[in-house]
Amino acid sequence: MEKQVKLVPQSVFECFAEINRIPRPSKREEKMIAFLRQFGESLGLETVVDETGNVLIRKPATKGYENYPTVILQSHMDMVCEKAADKVIDFDNDPIETYVDGEWLRAKGTTLGADDGIGVAMQMALLKSNDIEHGPIECVFTRDEETGLTGAAGMKTGFMTGRYLINLDSEDEGQIFVSCAGGARTEAFFAWKEEEIPANYYFFKVCVGGLTGGHSGDDINKRRANANKVLVRFLCDELAKCDLRLVDFQSGGLHNAIPRDGYAVCAVPMAFKEQVRVDLNTYCAEMREEFSKTEPNLFVEMETADAVSTGMNKADADRMLRSLYVVHNGIYEMDQDLDWLVQTSSNLASIHKEGNEVKVTTSQRSSIVAARDNMCAIVRAAFEMGGARTDTNEGYPGWKLNPDSELLKVAVESYERVFGKSPKILAIHAGLECGLFSEKYPEIDMISFGPTLRGVHSPDECLLIPTVQMVWDHLLDLLKNIK
Repeated sequence: MEKQVKLVPQSVFECFAEINRIPRPSKREEKMIAFLRQFGESLGLETVVDETGNVLIRKPATKGYENYPTVILQSHMDMVCEKAADKVIDFDNDPIETYVDGEWLRAKGTTLGADDGIGVAMQMALLKSNDIEHGPIECVFTRDEETGLTGAAGMKTGFMTGRYLINLDSEDEGQIFVSCAGGARTEAFFAWKEEEIPANYYFFKVCVGGLTGGHSGDDINKRRANANKVLVRFLCDELAKCDLRLVDFQSGGLHNAIPRDGYAVCAVPMAFKEQVRVDLNTYCAEMREEFSKTEPNLFVEMETADAVSTGMNKADADRMLRSLYVVHNGIYEMDQDLDWLVQTSSNLASIHKEGNEVKVTTSQRSSIVAARDNMCAIVRAAFEMGGARTDTNEGYPGWKLNPDSELLKVAVESYERVFGKSPKILAIHAGLECGLFSEKYPEIDMISFGPTLRGVHSPDECLLIPTVQMVWDHLLDLLKNIK
């Protein structure tokens, strides 16, 4: 039997156990807000709750560190509440039950809440301590990070006053993040006007599946196939050969996921029935060759469908399909400072016929706001040329790399001093609250790090216990050396 490790640092894990007794689902953090307010006030520390529900607790410097710059420690108080099918729990009232599994801390049938409860616990342990040396500290706990970043978005300038900010919401020990992408969502709506389909047509359903999918930010550079693009490409190929008619289109899912599967129902003249099957077999072979490394399970299949009397107006359908064919998908531009990092991208996420229209959802990401907005404009232009009405939401800003970061320099030196090796300096093509902070507080120098987590946002979520001590040791050494 694998030997179980001790929960150290004890102060951090005691705080983590304490907050796991407090319900904190995203958008329903009222009990956690009240708990944090009472926690700060019970320590005699200045405690502020803003109108959005973010909590800030200030702790003065310890003796000898009064002239150090103020450091902000930040994490989010909410958690994703997911459970196994057979687990009975009321996330609004019941505690999270945890257990040690070898080197990992897990929850019994639910998400663990270490995202980002372990960051909250480190801040609490630091606030409670009387034997840790540090300069002035502002501990900030934001709400509703998981379902919209609304806590960070609602924070007003002036709430935080520190010069440096350490975000404790990263998920791999030994990695320090210095940049993230901002994002926006662009939707297109193509009117579905019914038109009679001529007699003697063959109806079929073409399906794409077996794809890897993945996160539209983290995995956009992994050369994976997009089910929507694979499907549209085949239909446009057939448009050039015969009188293809469109009957239905259902493909893709979440806006922030690379689509894995989808289908379209179409009709072609009966005389073209066998040719379309031959074309599909050829096309499937071509797709497997193009994505031989990244999509070993890719398939494109067709089956006979029931005949119907009407489909989408031929002219409108052709314009829509060609619009979907040309709209950008994937990497648009790489970062100029880090040539391995994606700067700007777009993901064609879903295409769904809903009543009398086809709704298309896409997501754009970039570490530069202007580049993100340009990507959105490019996507809208492609759709509008196809006759769609479009809409782009406000989105959220990216966090651009600061190559002259003083905080990063000290953090790297600290890590090397504590562990005798260098950390990895990384950026992610996904969102962090740092993006919103960088827009409202451009003068703040920021980094992000944290202990190792796996399976976040699922009942498989687990925390690698030894990495908590490592992050804690790094954090305390860093606080002593930010001069």
